[in-house]
Amino acid sequence: MKLVSTFALALAMTVAATTGATAQETPVDGVPGPEQDPFIWLEEARSPESLEWVTKENERTLAAFEADPRFAQLKAEALAIFDSEDRIPFVSFRPDGLYNFWQDKANPKGVLRRTTLESYRTEKPEWDVILDVDALAKAEGKEWVYQGSTCLPPALTKCMIALSDGGEDATIMREFDTTTKQFVEGGFVLDTKSQGGVQWIDADTLLVGRNFGEGTLTESEYPFTSRVWKRGTDIADATEIFRGEATDVWASASLLRDNTGTIHARTAFRGISFHESLYYVEKDGEWLPLDIPKKASPYGIVDGHLLYSTDVDWTVDGQTFPADSLIAVDLEEWKADPNGAKKTPVWAPGERQTKQGGSITGNALFVTLLDNVVGKVLEFNFVDGKWVSKQVALPDNATLGIAASSDETDQIMYTVSDFLNPTTLYYTDGSADPAVLKTSPAYFDPAGMEVEQHEATSKDGTKIPYFIVKPKGMVMGGDTATLMTGYGGFQIARLPGYLGSTGKLWVERGGAYVLANLRGGGEFGPNWHQTAIRENKQRTWDDFIAVGDDLVKRGFTSPEHLGIQGGSQGGLLVGTAFTQRPDLFGAAIVQIPLFDMLRYHLIGRGASWIGEYGDPRIPEQRAWIEGYSPYQKIVAGVDYPAPFLWASTADDRTHPAHARKGAAKLKALGQPYYYYEDTTGGHSGGVDNDQRAKLQALQYVYLMQRLMGAPMDKTGE
Repeated sequence: MKLVSTFALALAMTVAATTGATAQETPVDGVPGPEQDPFIWLEEARSPESLEWVTKENERTLAAFEADPRFAQLKAEALAIFDSEDRIPFVSFRPDGLYNFWQDKANPKGVLRRTTLESYRTEKPEWDVILDVDALAKAEGKEWVYQGSTCLPPALTKCMIALSDGGEDATIMREFDTTTKQFVEGGFVLDTKSQGGVQWIDADTLLVGRNFGEGTLTESEYPFTSRVWKRGTDIADATEIFRGEATDVWASASLLRDNTGTIHARTAFRGISFHESLYYVEKDGEWLPLDIPKKASPYGIVDGHLLYSTDVDWTVDGQTFPADSLIAVDLEEWKADPNGAKKTPVWAPGERQTKQGGSITGNALFVTLLDNVVGKVLEFNFVDGKWVSKQVALPDNATLGIAASSDETDQIMYTVSDFLNPTTLYYTDGSADPAVLKTSPAYFDPAGMEVEQHEATSKDGTKIPYFIVKPKGMVMGGDTATLMTGYGGFQIARLPGYLGSTGKLWVERGGAYVLANLRGGGEFGPNWHQTAIRENKQRTWDDFIAVGDDLVKRGFTSPEHLGIQGGSQGGLLVGTAFTQRPDLFGAAIVQIPLFDMLRYHLIGRGASWIGEYGDPRIPEQRAWIEGYSPYQKIVAGVDYPAPFLWASTADDRTHPAHARKGAAKLKALGQPYYYYEDTTGGHSGGVDNDQRAKLQALQYVYLMQRLMGAPMDKTGE
């Protein structure tokens, strides 16, 4: 059982000068409206006016980049990697085989398929196609994107398949039988696209959290009610069993299941902010609040115990569990007295350690850790009345992950990766140490490349680690084209991993690559994140800028050869960097970003991230945000590094309006820029490999033009 907990809040989250009002003007209730923002009309994702603007911008950008003689080669190289037939087909364990979702040249939208372990061990496994998404999309005239399935344990053959039209987060869901390989005639269907999902209670009953119409979505546009839906009845008549509040981020009832599929209790949560939740358990027909911290949550069932994870210090029953700990309670004791059950420690982090994720097999818990940004995996078992752990025998000095685990047996697969060596898949059935099962092909030549780790000093004195992948013996003259990236938000860690297309398209051509481990991320645990949110979010931007300054100071590169790139929260990171220090960068790629932070809570699902950034409707919090919001910080008379902003029309999470408005304001001020918008793809950018390869090629042509030299369009006009 993968520990993407059913309890968890699974969300993973303005104008000046010649264009209108200045940043000092006071918007109504702290929120800029049409009087202050002449580009607010671009917030209508698919209005004729917006799409006409997008078409013209795309034509200009494609003319600048596709005409570059390097574009065709870059796209071909990227597509060859994405379509590679010998890349690792990652799988999940099910009782009837190993399942894989696969996209390639012949199957751009993808196929869901299965094989046996015996066949999977061979170089060319034999696959049985379960669902052909390309055929389904063609038959129904839709741009269907497969978004996964939820299946009834333990057999996992009765499933609800999630599909989105064009890559949106919102999906429809249909009942599917993997034995017959058909959608079930007269089966469960949720044909109104929505956020949220379902869980199987039994073969004829679903627990559903979706958009049920008026009064069932939060201000963040997520569901906050749950219903029990019986087969053969109308969803409108399903019984509501839990209701949160409209002010929640989202709320849902859930099922506490063990790895055999047995349901031990009904639970529920209310996500009162992105990082804080209230949890409940159904007891004697009532919802009993769980007495746990708002930044703690149930983690799973192991060896007859319910585990909790906490992101803050938790003092209870005379003992304190440090932030990031795992805590256990006897399951039967908990079911009898959920708040009174005795709590015992399972694991607590050492200095600069943090847990990343975990999985439960038939007999053990496996947790991936970071130890000073180096991966480890620990196996946990409850033996003779106490918790014991041992380190799994996997390579040192690498990034480790759990790729798949079996609910029924001790079978588990791990990934091992670093910047220069292709990802390797390890397997064990529990009887021996993990051994190599498959290795990804090499997509670039690492000869002459090396990896170093350094530290920059941020504005407040904090040491910020970063990795640089560069040519061996690089002359420290500051003329190496360098691409720097980071994230720094939502407790997400950015770790060394095989560079793949970046290695082929950029590093192999002489560029350097830098990965910064910024506060706000999860590289060193919850506190590393919590020290750089809300009123302290500027620390994340300071950290990124400090790494850029350090690269220049050490002679790795210079501002005219230093480019930055990031997406989503990373797009906001890049936006803050090039508006606060335009002198430090020669290029900036702003991907699917947050950008207008004074209206972000009104655009897409932005209100869900108030816990990370603050609420611009509250004057004190608006002051934090206004201090860095990139859209407001674009002003006349500043020489920006001709940023390249791109987005997706189908992105219903951050919404294309952020990138659109940034580009529109730059244009109005006469600043050089580029803008591109894919009409499908959603927040991930690209629904098939050809789209992904095109986006890669556009970005690397831009970087080469800006940082490596001719041929280039120097103005961005």
